[in-house]
Amino acid sequence: MAAVSELIRKEDGGAISFGNHTLDAKAKVEDFDAFGNLYKVKTFKELTKLERDGLFVYESEPGTSVNNFTVQPDGVSFNVCGDEDAMITVGLKEDTEYNVNVAGRDIGKIKTNLGGKLSISVELCGKGEINVKVTE
Repeated sequence: MAAVSELIRKEDGGAISFGNHTLDAKAKVEDFDAFGNLYKVKTFKELTKLERDGLFVYESEPGTSVNNFTVQPDGVSFNVCGDEDAMITVGLKEDTEYNVNVAGRDIGKIKTNLGGKLSISVELCGKGEINVKVTE
């Protein structure tokens, strides 16, 4: 999967793609209008962060490239790639338990904190694109 050269773009079916883990310098796009929401993305090789309407949605350390990021009423799903293993945090409902599936493998249930954040470690190095699904 290639990095998103335009930093953020709309996809068919209400998904977005964002991030560029290959950049040496920080880059950002603000007020990107997609499907009735305003997005802000900051990305480079050390960090990728996404906000929707001023609220936290996604963050990875180090930076990642994300394709087909879809928000559903019961969670999120996306494809991610990067040069190194990454810690990914997504913003969901607070104090809620979610099933997490990474690369087709169930890794169990994880509960969000009071801020609604859920963090997972994802092995990306040498793996190419990895699918992540987080559902109630």
